[in-house]
Amino acid sequence: MELFLIDAIGPFFRGYEKERVNWSKIPFSDLYGADDARWKQIETDLRRFAGEISAQGYNAVTLDDLAHLAPHPLHELEVAAEIALFREKFRRFFEILHQEFGLKIYLTTDVLPMTASVAEALGDDTEELEKYYQSLVRGVLDDFPQLAGLILRIGESDGHDVEDPIRTQLHLTSAKETNRLLKLLLPDFETRGKNLILRTWTVGAHRIGDLIWHSGTLTDTLKGVDSPNFIVSMKHGESDFFRYLPLNRAFFSVPQKKIIEMQARREYEGAGEYPSFIGRDCERFSRELAAAQNMVGMSVWCQTGGWHRFKRLAFLEEGNRDIWIRLNTAVAIGVFKHGKSVETIIGEFAGHEKAPALLELLRHSDTVILELLYIEEFARQKLFFRRVRVPPMLHMYWDSIFINHGVRKIVSHFMTDPERALRAGDAAAELFPRMIELARTAGLPVDDIEHMRDAFGMILLARRYYFLPFDETMAEQIRVAKKLYKKRWPKEIRHRYRVKVSFEPFKLKRRTIAWAIRLMSRKKRGYRLIDRVFTLGLLSYAYRVFRTRAPQALPKFMRESAMGVDVLFK
Repeated sequence: MELFLIDAIGPFFRGYEKERVNWSKIPFSDLYGADDARWKQIETDLRRFAGEISAQGYNAVTLDDLAHLAPHPLHELEVAAEIALFREKFRRFFEILHQEFGLKIYLTTDVLPMTASVAEALGDDTEELEKYYQSLVRGVLDDFPQLAGLILRIGESDGHDVEDPIRTQLHLTSAKETNRLLKLLLPDFETRGKNLILRTWTVGAHRIGDLIWHSGTLTDTLKGVDSPNFIVSMKHGESDFFRYLPLNRAFFSVPQKKIIEMQARREYEGAGEYPSFIGRDCERFSRELAAAQNMVGMSVWCQTGGWHRFKRLAFLEEGNRDIWIRLNTAVAIGVFKHGKSVETIIGEFAGHEKAPALLELLRHSDTVILELLYIEEFARQKLFFRRVRVPPMLHMYWDSIFINHGVRKIVSHFMTDPERALRAGDAAAELFPRMIELARTAGLPVDDIEHMRDAFGMILLARRYYFLPFDETMAEQIRVAKKLYKKRWPKEIRHRYRVKVSFEPFKLKRRTIAWAIRLMSRKKRGYRLIDRVFTLGLLSYAYRVFRTRAPQALPKFMRESAMGVDVLFK
């Protein structure tokens, strides 16, 4: 392996005051109009970040994004002024990263960025839209020679919360269209000696939405795309950054150069608020990938990912507050680049005197996450809905814990042995006193483990609610525990979980839920006849009718988080 990427967007979030943050991209709209002090702080933080990750062994960084650095004659005056400002600032940032630290720089780009005037001028003319996008790509590559290349994200675009005159939208809908665009763009990279990295991640929209797991879609997308300047970037599993997912088998079938994506600030596991260790996964994936051809590197996301209120900045916190993120970046580079064992890396990271306590703490945190944060029996099931692999976690999402009758009915449907899940959760919770003791011994943030204990205590109560007979005593216990959790961890001092509690009866009967799940989900990757006729076809139409007639029927978080649930039905 030769390319070791890490995202460098953390410095741009310093001073960002929104309570719940979109961590998928630099908040450009918040930066436009920033004073000189803030830009100087970003420069200071970027130097600090670059020094830290270079010392760990990373040799390349990713930064957002082409849309805010690429001018075009069709842009509005306001947009042109915004882009001119960002070009000036980022040129300086590129010089720092490339000249002072010798880092390669990759710029991210969604396909494709739009403004109101561009949309009005070009409409739905695919050929003109792609010529427009190609001109943006050529311009950025020519104007910023420090860039090593671009990273294309074709399966996700800006979320509902993005308030910016420049917004990205999904453009490619099929493997054929994606293949055509890659072949259109690659000559521009080859003549300039730059790399084009394609991410296979998608949120499930359109026919291209199964690119991350469907071998046929992936094969058709990459057919005839054979260039030394082309790299395929894949998340380690067939869904997002979750546990319980086996290594994506596409690593062994795709002949092009490839990199594996890992996440150090685990967006579904506290986002750096407590230990969520990736070391054992790195070791396992590294062993398996020894049999894969053309593996040229890895990409670690240490800040990017999720819509949540957890705000720790990798490599930029005081008092060791980012230690769980830094630990994961260290173990990823140690395993994939240097071939070291977790034990060796921990010894170097913490010192050999404290290493035994830290190793034991991480072992217990793995157990607690696997047995309590996740519900193992459900997490091990392979399920697909439309074009996505169903995540191995349904009862939580980013910073939210759901305790309600609907989740209770749905989760219970998938369980054959709920008593085992209850015993496993209880046993895992008993590890917290020892974990707190180990944190003290190793000189680590004890309050992180105490918060983890209290948050997971709420998750344990949620599990009992899901699987035990319900009565008012249980409801009162949950209400009291939620109040105590909020009192113990006021949001002024700790970015905590949101506990969403409702005991209102869920109207659908268990029999109806079971019928709907059998109809719309499947346990195999391939599509059934019912999927092609109903789930991928008629269901989309029915959903659009439903949303039109009852726009507020779905919970707010489903409508407004990220791109919203609507995208699943495109």
